[in-house]
Amino acid sequence: MSHSNTAFHQLLKPLSRHEFEAEAKKHHVGQKLRTASRWDQFVGMAMSQISGRQSLRDIESNLEAQRHKLYHLGAKPIARTTLARLNESQPSALYEKIFSRLLRRCQSIKGQHQFRFKNPLYSLDASAIDLSLSLFPWAAHRDDTANVKLSVGLNNGTHVPEFVALSDGQENDMVQGRKFDFPKGSIVAFDKGYVDYQWFKSLTDKGVFFVTRLRAKAVYRVEERREVDRSKGVLSDQIIQLSSAHAIKRGAPKLRRVGYRDPLTGRFYEFLTNNFRLSAATIAAIYKDRWQVELFFKAIKQNLKIKAFVGTSRNAVLTQIWIAMITYLLLAFARHSAKAGWTVQRIMRVIQLNLFERRSLKSILIPDPPHKKSEPQMRLVL
Repeated sequence: MSHSNTAFHQLLKPLSRHEFEAEAKKHHVGQKLRTASRWDQFVGMAMSQISGRQSLRDIESNLEAQRHKLYHLGAKPIARTTLARLNESQPSALYEKIFSRLLRRCQSIKGQHQFRFKNPLYSLDASAIDLSLSLFPWAAHRDDTANVKLSVGLNNGTHVPEFVALSDGQENDMVQGRKFDFPKGSIVAFDKGYVDYQWFKSLTDKGVFFVTRLRAKAVYRVEERREVDRSKGVLSDQIIQLSSAHAIKRGAPKLRRVGYRDPLTGRFYEFLTNNFRLSAATIAAIYKDRWQVELFFKAIKQNLKIKAFVGTSRNAVLTQIWIAMITYLLLAFARHSAKAGWTVQRIMRVIQLNLFERRSLKSILIPDPPHKKSEPQMRLVL
């Protein structure tokens, strides 16, 4: 193993340093940086994400301790005051752009969801990242709360967040949801927070399928009833037309309503979709698989630093979140490259223990099996 190839060095390899520096020049404000670069800032913040450093002082101390190993990354230790200043003043848009570039490189990651159909499957949702109102007054949501909102379109096959947006906490989920350009032929599952009849029409016109839940007060007309297999929990399968004045005005398309009772919980659900080909039981299972995005939010909040922040300005918070998302992509890329079959969370914990070890990522993630000691053979002496 080359002297330079620490696990951290290998983890960052999917990032093009040339592209990073080009984008850094575009996303720079103020005077020329002298004591530290944007790359130094990124390396320090990414290291803190993986190693779980809790403060600027902690980040500074850890970087200084690894000074001789940072050299081979093209980085150097950064003082906490300098790091704080960069987080506060230099545009977070740089890291949003780097995330987008890295995401394109992640297109090589292959994965298959649990269903037989070949359509790409996405789960769409948004999650609030809570902040202290006294420390982050710019993020005030109500009189007593503050947060920012992370919107994600997760690929259920690769578990890669292919669509990501950050917004103010008070913004409606639909604002960012509408902006995600899901590919033609894909299937998107989302909850009732994204019910918008005009958007339903737009998705249908683009050839994008969706699965969601029917609102309790929705007004509709049944145009066709299909046979159902009650042994699978399906109670009804209907072709409907939303008939309220609101739906008609917004051009709601003809849709499919599936009534389903969960055999485990006994709860009844009404699903709404523009897919008329898949079985009713599959439609119900697709919505259930939307839970993948909930697990994603749980994983990043538990394993990455997006709950405790090392800066209080809007720019510092967004910088930290975007670098956390970049770190997640890098870990997903390592998982794919090593073909370890582990979750991103498990890989992160293993890499955390070996971050500056000079070992290949593959040997860290797939260690050689222990050699069995051969049993001594008995010799018959005549």
